Amino acid sequence: MENPKKVAYANQAAAIIKKLNARQMEGYYCEDVAAAKAKLLELIGGGKKSVAYGGSMTIDENGFKAAVTEAGHELIIRENYKTPEELKECKAKQINADCFLLSTNAITLDGELINIDGRGNRVCYLMYGPDSVVVIAGMNKVVANVDDGIRRVRTQAVPPNCVRLSCDTPCAKTGKCAECIPNSICANIVITRKSMVPNRIKVILIGETLGY
Repeated sequence: MENPKKVAYANQAAAIIKKLNARQMEGYYCEDVAAAKAKLLELIGGGKKSVAYGGSMTIDENGFKAAVTEAGHELIIRENYKTPEELKECKAKQINADCFLLSTNAITLDGELINIDGRGNRVCYLMYGPDSVVVIAGMNKVVANVDDGIRRVRTQAVPPNCVRLSCDTPCAKTGKCAECIPNSICANIVITRKSMVPNRIKVILIGETLGY
C-alpha cells in the first residue's frame, strides 16, 4: 500500500495547484527534495542564468543553492556583499536577476502565499523585479486560510527564526507572539493573491516537512 501521508500530500497539492493556476501562478508537486531540485533546474532553464535568493531554511538546509551552482548558473551570494556600496550593487543584481528563489511562510488551500518579513528584502523580489520567481515549500506550510497562515507564521516560523537571529523578542523566549514592536522582525505582512505577470511566480510543493 502506498504511504497514506504521501498520497494525501499529492492530492492536496493537486487541488492547490489548480488554485494557483487560477491566480496566474504555476504550481508543481514533487514527492521529495531530489525531485524538487530537478524541477527547479528545469524551471530556471538552459544557458547560464543569474539566480538570487531570499533567506530560507528550506533552501539553506536542503542543497538547492549547491544544485544551482553545480548546474553552471551564477548564484548571487548576498552574504559576500558587506559595505554600503557593495550592498547597493547586490540589490541591483538581485532585482535584475533572471530568477529569484525563496520559500513561503505559508500557503493556503486556495493558493494564496503568506509571508511575514523584516526589512522586506525577501518579499520585495517576490512582488517585483526578477523575471522569474520560484517558491520552494514543504507541505507542512499548507494552511486552511489567510488567518491560519498568519497564525502559523507567528507561532511556528517567527519564534525559531528569532532564536536563530538572536533577536530579543518575547516569542524567542516563550514561543508566543506578543505583538511586539521593539526588535520585532514582523514588519511586513504580504499576502500574494495572484501574479500580475502570468506565470512569473512558480511554486514547487514538496511532500516533506521542510524549514520553519
